[in-house]
Amino acid sequence: MTAKEVLNELEALGSANTKKMLMKNYGVREPFFGVKIGDLKKIQKAIKKDYQLALDLYDSGNYDAMYLAGLIADDARMTKKDLRRWVKKAYAGALPGATVPWVAAGSPHGNELALEWIDSTKELEASAGWATLSSLVSIKADAELDSPKLKQSLERVQESIHQAPDCVRYAMNGFVISLGSYVASFTEQAIKIGEKIGPVTADLGDNECQIPFSPDYIRKVQKRGSIGKKRKTAKC
Repeated sequence: MTAKEVLNELEALGSANTKKMLMKNYGVREPFFGVKIGDLKKIQKAIKKDYQLALDLYDSGNYDAMYLAGLIADDARMTKKDLRRWVKKAYAGALPGATVPWVAAGSPHGNELALEWIDSTKELEASAGWATLSSLVSIKADAELDSPKLKQSLERVQESIHQAPDCVRYAMNGFVISLGSYVASFTEQAIKIGEKIGPVTADLGDNECQIPFSPDYIRKVQKRGSIGKKRKTAKC
């Protein structure tokens, strides 16, 4: 399929209500059609992976197409140049918090770019960096992770989370939860730091996004015996 053919299919699947919701609650802007994620996943199932098509769809600037691009991207083929371009274009909605981090974490460059992005002065880029770290610890074997850097990052969250911009606070809190949930050697430290941080608040716009108290969330994972259980992919 070509990008034009996919865009035509997306247009036919567009929903006025979904479009209104994405604009009002998540800051999504034109061009886009308001395609439900369930419908995007049906297209993903048909295409599976397509490196070039993913690049073309993302570069279209159409939000629905950009989200789909992340689902069909061949993560292993993504270059640092590709991913840096993607993060700069991730302007709202799920793009900086999910799409780009999912693909970056599945690429060979996830750790390097995550550490690069968390230092960014651009709020959305920094939040994408923290979300990429969260995705990395959820899918990579512990032996593949840079534990000293993760420890430093966790301590950095403790020191700076309450001074960070809203969406960065949200992503930092998510990192504490992911690290404590997916890497058993960090579980107790993540809980202790979460307790020191205390409740995290942020203005995330007019939507249903909530910020869980990280120690409680990690303890729930402990209770169901799922600490350290990795995911096959960060994408969902």
